[in-house]
Amino acid sequence: MRRLILFRHAKAEPRGPGEDDFDRPLAERGREDAALIGRALAKQNLIPDYALISPARRTAETWTCCRDSFPRLRAELNRELYNAAPEDIREAIDAVADRCDTLIVIGHNPGLHELAVDLLAEASAPHADIERVAARFPTATAAVYEIDPLGRASLDSLLLAKDLGGEGDG
Repeated sequence: MRRLILFRHAKAEPRGPGEDDFDRPLAERGREDAALIGRALAKQNLIPDYALISPARRTAETWTCCRDSFPRLRAELNRELYNAAPEDIREAIDAVADRCDTLIVIGHNPGLHELAVDLLAEASAPHADIERVAARFPTATAAVYEIDPLGRASLDSLLLAKDLGGEGDG
């Protein structure tokens, strides 16, 4: 794997009384923002060839809304990604890293955000990059990393729906 994209699911509907968090659907704004991030990635030629997706409804719907931007992509729902800790996300990534050139992971905070920052800190990335990613990781955010031959990550792009004309969370 030479590129990794960590994509936090888009804006979901709030959980109603008696509803399970796992089954929360995307809000209309979330569907629009997910598609926007997919188009922005494709426009920058940041096209994944493999996707790992949490099976929660909001992450699966985020994938559905952006997948048209990536027509030749293999996708896998991975139950371990639902509200996963950073080390669990990393384990899922490591399990498929040799199968792809560019991997996209669609998951949840706080684990995805923590991993996004950890990857930069471990690679001794510039302080400005670490601060930028650490500052915020709202819904419909994609952090794109180049991975060197030693497995160190460097920040290529940080795409937030709000910065691209979407509504986003922050």
